[in-house]
Amino acid sequence: MRSTPHKALGAGFLTVAALAALSLPVTPAAAQQARDKHAAPADCTPVQAVTNGGFESGTSPWTASASSVITSRSGQSAHGGSSYAWLDGVGSTHTDTLTQSVTVPSGCSSATLTFWLHIDTAERTSSTAYDRLTAKIGSTTLATYSNLDKNTGYVQKSFDVSSFAGQTVNLSFTGTEDSSLQTSFVLDDVALDTSGGTTPPPADSTRTPAAPSYTVSLSSDTSGTVWNGHESASFTNASATALGEVYIRLWDNYHGTCSAMPIKVTNVTGGTAGDLSVDCTALKITLPTPLNQGQTATIGFDLGITVPSGADRFGHDGAFSFIGNALPVLAVRDGAGWHLDPYTNNGESFYSLAADFKVTLDHPSTLLVPATGTSTDTPGSSGRTVTTATAAKVRDFAWAAGPFTKISGTSPGGVPVNIYSVSGISSSSAQSMLSTAKTAVDAHAGRFGAYPYGELDAVIDNNYWFGGMEYPGFVLDLVSTTALTHEIGHQWWYGIVGDDEYTSPWLDEAFTDYATDLALGKTGSNCWSSVSWASSAEKITNSMAYWDAHSSRYSTVVYDYGKCALHDLRRVLGDTAMAKLLKDYATAHWYGVSTTAEFKAAAQAATSTDLTSFWTQHRIDS
Repeated sequence: MRSTPHKALGAGFLTVAALAALSLPVTPAAAQQARDKHAAPADCTPVQAVTNGGFESGTSPWTASASSVITSRSGQSAHGGSSYAWLDGVGSTHTDTLTQSVTVPSGCSSATLTFWLHIDTAERTSSTAYDRLTAKIGSTTLATYSNLDKNTGYVQKSFDVSSFAGQTVNLSFTGTEDSSLQTSFVLDDVALDTSGGTTPPPADSTRTPAAPSYTVSLSSDTSGTVWNGHESASFTNASATALGEVYIRLWDNYHGTCSAMPIKVTNVTGGTAGDLSVDCTALKITLPTPLNQGQTATIGFDLGITVPSGADRFGHDGAFSFIGNALPVLAVRDGAGWHLDPYTNNGESFYSLAADFKVTLDHPSTLLVPATGTSTDTPGSSGRTVTTATAAKVRDFAWAAGPFTKISGTSPGGVPVNIYSVSGISSSSAQSMLSTAKTAVDAHAGRFGAYPYGELDAVIDNNYWFGGMEYPGFVLDLVSTTALTHEIGHQWWYGIVGDDEYTSPWLDEAFTDYATDLALGKTGSNCWSSVSWASSAEKITNSMAYWDAHSSRYSTVVYDYGKCALHDLRRVLGDTAMAKLLKDYATAHWYGVSTTAEFKAAAQAATSTDLTSFWTQHRIDS
């Protein structure tokens, strides 16, 4: 989040040339070899193994049975962008094929193949499969679809292909039609994402409750500003210390009062609800029996959400609602005890572990509902739609609701991107933000590891007072190239590589601003020379408690001085070693939690130069 949006607010967008423009001094080879030998290799480098999965870059490296298979011609439409793969649809005996050789890297514990499929047919039967599409990886058939699976729009299909780790195999689709009545099998946004090493990310063994899984079902009023339903949360005690209670954070009660709470939790099951604390943003739930290490439990409760007026990360701007941090999530207990920090509107207070979410949102069909994760829409009751969003290994879940204008595309690296604009955003501004998002997500992925969250949604409104705000797979932003590139960078620095945002805000904000500079071709030349400290107590690594008391200095020190310190570190280590440090560090902490001490140790391991004086000079304390 950029809480004081002094970023450039132009509507121009990034180009590939702009990314290529970054030219930094080269470290001498001998020094680089000495530094590289200190960096431990990562056992899994997350990648997106399918190339040109959105078919926007022509036919390569796909092999198709005919030049017409990959197309943008009329008659069908793309899921994202303008191109797609259209198999069959001839109406006579016919076979189409589409194949790409993919390499699934070894050492990764998770490999997931996804694609979006639309089927339309002239067949009138409801019982006989005349025409078929078969999806295979190697010699393994993943699924077969037919004219019986016809649908009105795209549906995402997902398959676990982890067993193919370390192999190079063909990914293939074969469509066959019989002698009459066409069936069209339309594919788009094919992706094969890998993540998770054989060695789990480093973790404080006391950090618990671990592996949360949330299931949520909510229904909205006609405006999308009031939501009611139920939430359950399952979790495991990872600590050797028994877990006798949990806390859930009702963060958005900050936006109301204890007598008029926007977030209401009632009818708790699986434990006994205690009193609300921390200005009604924390609710203690005592478990029936303390959980020993490795044991699991589930709590549940009814949930009511009322979105207040205001173009805020939790608020509505007229007909458009933005619903961030509204779902109660489990607080974290670690070696320091329970983290029950207050909400800060100056930055973020949020500290949560990677979790799985399945969220069902029942809403009027007049509203579009972009959300964290991958969403599918199905018809609800009269005039309503049910959006089901699923997300794995995310730290939070956010959504929006309103009569947005939506445009879509796919990045060259295969990430589907959607731009949702409120009224008043011009089509040219929306297009520029789509171009920015597609370029930025690939730029960050190239430096830190493949984007793992499926699609990326950006909700654009120039009335946001805060500039921009990040959630997993979902960002709120102004029309601003720099701000959007920054918020997308947060998908790695906060989202994938987590941190305690209240205690150590620099670990996500400074790292993200540094990543933004690199994506925009900025070298940070001489930026440390303009540093001027306000007091001896002012440090880059201060907590939000300090910055809330010195709010005028927060952005300058954490964002600007923080990224300049990282530019300076790059000049000490050398460009190649710094790039390797950050990519290896992200991989090692993928879905884990970063601390300042761990980063300093990793940086020291990447160089033979003693960094003690560097940390002192830049006021980076563990």
